[in-house]
Amino acid sequence: MDFRKVQFLLSVHAIRQLPPPEYPDVAFAGRSNVGKSSLINRLVDRTNLVKTSSKPGKTQSLNYFLVDDALYLVDLPGYGFARVSQQTRQGWQGLITDYVETRTTLACVVVIIDLRHEPKVLDRELIDWLRYLHKPYLPVYTKADKLSRNQQQKNAAVLDAGLTLTADDRIVFSAQTGQGLDALRSRLAAYADAAKRADASTDPT
Repeated sequence: MDFRKVQFLLSVHAIRQLPPPEYPDVAFAGRSNVGKSSLINRLVDRTNLVKTSSKPGKTQSLNYFLVDDALYLVDLPGYGFARVSQQTRQGWQGLITDYVETRTTLACVVVIIDLRHEPKVLDRELIDWLRYLHKPYLPVYTKADKLSRNQQQKNAAVLDAGLTLTADDRIVFSAQTGQGLDALRSRLAAYADAAKRADASTDPT
């Protein structure tokens, strides 16, 4: 799969606006300003396909991108602190909940976590929720370039313990240097292939 063959598809503000489940979905979730946009841009080898902003809460919809006519990338609104109204945050929560719980072609949720900090309650809650729903997820520890290799390993171990993960469960990543990029692309392609095989096995035709 060539992640560089990508195009913006649409912004979804309500579940009824979701595109037909023609391809598997890979969704990206993370706290506001965790580096989600930078990660997606690096993944697809673009500089500004997904707009980055220093203002939390910029993403206010489910933004769909089509990769290589084979996969949907879905940029979810950031959770946690955002300079928007409580009503807007509640709307995001409802939209994301409905999407994750009902989208049958959701192949994986990439949970983006800042490697520099200890586990956050909201990150743990998101992962526990995905486990409860039996939804595939892939934690990605971002901003690795801000730390030495030795500190990366130490911080990653703390996150692993706090989130009940092993080193094989997650990826250490840097949008600046490309650390972890090949592993991320490989894992996402594998999730997409698994979703396609599962869909084919349940197709009555």
